[in-house]
Amino acid sequence: MNNESRYVPFDMMEKFMIDVFVKVGVPEGDAKICADVLITADKCGIDSHGISRLKSIYIDRIRAGIQNAVTEFEILCEGPTTAVIDGHNGMGHVIAKKSMLIAIEKAKKYGMGMTAVRNSTHYGIAGYYAAMAVEAGMIGVTGTNARPSVAPTFGIENMLGTNPLTFGIPTDEQFPFILDCATSLSQRGKIELYAREGKTLPAGWVIDQNGNTETDAKKVLEGLTKGTAALTPLGGKGEEGAGYKGYGYCTVVEILSAALQQGAFLKMLLGVENGRKVPINLGHFFIVIDISAFTELDKFKKTAGDILRSLRASKKAPGSDRIYTAGEKEYLVWQERKTQGIPINEELQKEIIALQKELNITGYKFPF
Repeated sequence: MNNESRYVPFDMMEKFMIDVFVKVGVPEGDAKICADVLITADKCGIDSHGISRLKSIYIDRIRAGIQNAVTEFEILCEGPTTAVIDGHNGMGHVIAKKSMLIAIEKAKKYGMGMTAVRNSTHYGIAGYYAAMAVEAGMIGVTGTNARPSVAPTFGIENMLGTNPLTFGIPTDEQFPFILDCATSLSQRGKIELYAREGKTLPAGWVIDQNGNTETDAKKVLEGLTKGTAALTPLGGKGEEGAGYKGYGYCTVVEILSAALQQGAFLKMLLGVENGRKVPINLGHFFIVIDISAFTELDKFKKTAGDILRSLRASKKAPGSDRIYTAGEKEYLVWQERKTQGIPINEELQKEIIALQKELNITGYKFPF
């Protein structure tokens, strides 16, 4: 092996992930949902949330007994436009997809729908679920809390999760407007990617216990686990770069991911109790707005498209070739990767081969 990435067809890698999930006890139907969410991340170039997290975030947690392979999806209470759900620490992708489908159905009937989830697990890229609403001709909004890793403005302690606040909006273009990003400057998955590739982190992403920047990715991952390092909110530390705005939005997601459904929050999400690993008990929320309750869908999509096209056609900064709108880069990556496949770096190659051997999965001839 060398440090070059090897490209694997998406169909092959998706099927492999399904087989891996099934081998550790995930029902096949649920395994297909989980693999679809992960492969969608890789298709869009969000490599921090695709197959690179198959083992560390999902398989290892199932094996450790802190995540259930079989998902018990329970609706605790329900109204015409709302529902509160307990995921019982099952597969987050399955819990999230079912919860978004409920919100979509309620929006179709009443114009708006919202579901709130407690006791869930990592659900992959939030944009996957927002896109479900877009495919139904609606606006989708979702958010989730996460393990504490972000310090509040003027703080150094990792209190909040990276807490994405994600929007999906239909347009008349070839791709929708999908804004899927953490409310911190970076997130754990991206730092894992930097560590895997041996790259140095940009200054300002992470601070240590003295409030100084830390750029060693592997050291940061250890520090996030020990509580000796913290991510900075959008805008960076302090108020000079308006970090209080990212801190504020991060807190909004934390509240909506915990208070409505009376779920866990902040340090309750550490996943460690008395020195042993325990379920993380994440919370999510899903909001769907039926555009047709306000205006004709085609007219809405045209206006949204006009706004995005106008932004991209606006005057560019010197040295800049183009202006992008949210969802465009992911679409362009997919156009490139759909024939090329998914890039697998050396460390991930080793991880895949190890899983293949450990779980006795046959029938795959990877190009590494």
